[in-house]
Amino acid sequence: MRREFISGFTGSTGTAIVTENKALMWTDGRYYLQAEKELDANWTLMKDGLPETPTQEDWLSKELPVGAKVGVDPYLISLDAWRRISKKLQGSGRTLVRVDRNLVDLVWADHGRPATPCSNLITLGQEFSGKSWKAKVSEIRGRLKEKDAYGVIVAALDEVAWLFNLRGSDIDFNPVFFSYAIVTTDDVSLFIDDARLNNGIKEHLCIDKKEESVLKIFPYENIDKEVKELAGKGKRIWISSKNSAALASLVPEENLITETSPVCVAKAVKNEVEIEGMRQAHIRDAAALCRYFAWLENEIHKGYLTEVTAADKLEQFRKEQEHFVGLSFPTISGSGPNGAVIHYRPEAATARTLSPDEMYLCDSGAQYFDGTTDVTRTVHFGTPSQYEKECFTRVLKGNIQMASAKFPKGTRGHVLDILARKPLWDCGLNYLHGTGHGVGAFLNVHEGPQGISPRVSEDEPLKPGMFVTDEPGYYEDGKFGIRIENVMLVKEVKLEHNFKSVGFYGFEHITLVPIQTKMLVPELLTSDEINWINEYHSLCVEKVGAKLREQNHGNAVKWLLKECQTLG
Repeated sequence: MRREFISGFTGSTGTAIVTENKALMWTDGRYYLQAEKELDANWTLMKDGLPETPTQEDWLSKELPVGAKVGVDPYLISLDAWRRISKKLQGSGRTLVRVDRNLVDLVWADHGRPATPCSNLITLGQEFSGKSWKAKVSEIRGRLKEKDAYGVIVAALDEVAWLFNLRGSDIDFNPVFFSYAIVTTDDVSLFIDDARLNNGIKEHLCIDKKEESVLKIFPYENIDKEVKELAGKGKRIWISSKNSAALASLVPEENLITETSPVCVAKAVKNEVEIEGMRQAHIRDAAALCRYFAWLENEIHKGYLTEVTAADKLEQFRKEQEHFVGLSFPTISGSGPNGAVIHYRPEAATARTLSPDEMYLCDSGAQYFDGTTDVTRTVHFGTPSQYEKECFTRVLKGNIQMASAKFPKGTRGHVLDILARKPLWDCGLNYLHGTGHGVGAFLNVHEGPQGISPRVSEDEPLKPGMFVTDEPGYYEDGKFGIRIENVMLVKEVKLEHNFKSVGFYGFEHITLVPIQTKMLVPELLTSDEINWINEYHSLCVEKVGAKLREQNHGNAVKWLLKECQTLG
């Protein structure tokens, strides 16, 4: 929000660097077009990921004079980033220093800075979570014992929410709340505004029950003080290097464990209750999407729908589904050239009117008590060009290649990324975003530590119980955008052989929404790919068709059957 205030750029990823006479914004390929529109003439867009774009630390090392100091709020930079930038600057005679009062705040205070959110908390019963919070704490303590660690600092908001089976709404679209937690071999501490702890929350957390109380409550602002006290014990403390440099700096380096948080990994591997909840949430979500596309196909020719009014109708259909809480991110509803803006967010004043003569990209999702959804479909209700159909077909081929993958235990997502890109690379096309991200269970729609991307990073190996998206795409600037996105579950598979008895994994379909076959070029598809499409659509008819019949939506059933006709 600070970055948005000073720059106008609203993308979810980006880093601003401001010097005495320059202002620059680094962001990745998802946001190039959006940043060009939102940044004014004071800003220079740095297209992160392109060969000609220097890293932030390289640019600072060359641009600033020797002896210069680069300030950063240590609470807003990860330990990883601090170490990387600091090492480069030191090597070039510059220094990275902490700024104890955020400089943007000095300006923002005079321009209506909003108050810190303080939403009501809700408890998540074991019918949705599958485990009590006390059982989760015991699990984390087992990981501490394995690492010979005394305690772990839990700073990521979704990790705290998952650990205590609590949800909030402090961050738009993400059911989390401002908090920290510390789990040690002896104690459990939650750092939170005491005003949030109503009787229901206290009962859930066993506060004031002396015979059951195992949880200490501290004010949110006390986290530094308690981490310092913990560090003073001289024992090993676990703080993920993805967490803030400020907290990590409180622990002596020799006692610091910076591997991926054990809470992060435990959260990513869903239990059977969470897995089944995700399946059911996606079936209901698919029913809402089928109703939407059936309605859209009928109404788009009337010429009154805009990108915004269409997205509002989709939200209305979702609201009618059981366990609906809210959207999981702002709906990306892009017609024609707006579909090429990868994370496009339509606004009423500038929204395009939907036309049957243009491709329409809809990337949307919802939060349900039993799961989180994220699905993209690209459709054309008129006559697409042969080039548009070829691009669509190649994107789908990549989606199928990823969904069909079998891989040995220990495989990381970046190893699989090429599978989704090869059909596009074969004719010189590509896309400038990752192929997949982790998905929470009634939590953040983007979660780690797993992912599928060309970046060789510290992503965790894919494990059964993890959910990831499969979302290759292609974007023609100023013309159209294509993306096909499904959520998949990592699962064990039995194959003819099992090299070195290591074990092999594959994927299960969780998203069940038809893919528009009129957009396909038949001669580009193999027989295996055609069989995959037919089997996928058969599953859509079986699972989603039953839900639509149960909800008495006959028109949507007819649309579903039409879209899922068997390909010859």
